[in-house]
Amino acid sequence: MSTLARLARAEWGLPYVTARRALARRPWRALPMTLAAVCLTSLLHFVHNQPWGFRFVANVGSVRAEEPLWLSLLRTPLSLCVPALDLPVWGALLQILCVFGIAEICLGWWRTLVIAYIATLAGTLYARVGIALGPQHPLGLPSTDAQVVDTGPSAAVIGLALFLCWWYRAYLTGGLVIAAMGAELVLKENLAGKEHIAAIGAVLMVCGISTLAQGRRSNGRLGCGSGLPPIQS
Repeated sequence: MSTLARLARAEWGLPYVTARRALARRPWRALPMTLAAVCLTSLLHFVHNQPWGFRFVANVGSVRAEEPLWLSLLRTPLSLCVPALDLPVWGALLQILCVFGIAEICLGWWRTLVIAYIATLAGTLYARVGIALGPQHPLGLPSTDAQVVDTGPSAAVIGLALFLCWWYRAYLTGGLVIAAMGAELVLKENLAGKEHIAAIGAVLMVCGISTLAQGRRSNGRLGCGSGLPPIQS
């Protein structure tokens, strides 16, 4: 076995086996939340392209930093299923099907939704902070970005991919994800790129908190005379 194959097996062997077994046992019932998200994204894309549907989709799922915060928070969950204007719909559907599908099988549907929402919400809130800081600040944004429509699953996909890397200790892959997003920001410095970094930061905080919580549980069990808990998978 080559070095590359051994590395791939060490990084992604366990999630691959987990996903393969789940799909073999119940191919469609293994990821109901993901399939529902794919169908909803397809429906919103269809409605959005109709003369009568553009305003409806904007009212229920389009987020802009210039709008009231409460309105953005209401629209943020559905904004994941509204394809971004600069991303073809098949790209959004593929991202959701692959990354959400693997996450749902390996992490469970509720944990997948929580991580996806945290990553998306981090980007939504960062846009407001960045605009308040202004373009002169390294973390700031120009005021014109307040009018940019902020939709699509990309922040959630990045957050889920990074959390999966932490969950399965695929640290090399996680480092590559972070490096790729950093390169994206350098090559194309825009609102989406900075929101991706904000999503990464939020998910890394979740991973850190989870690590501390696991460490405390491990210390408590050791104090009771039991061994270390097994790595969750």
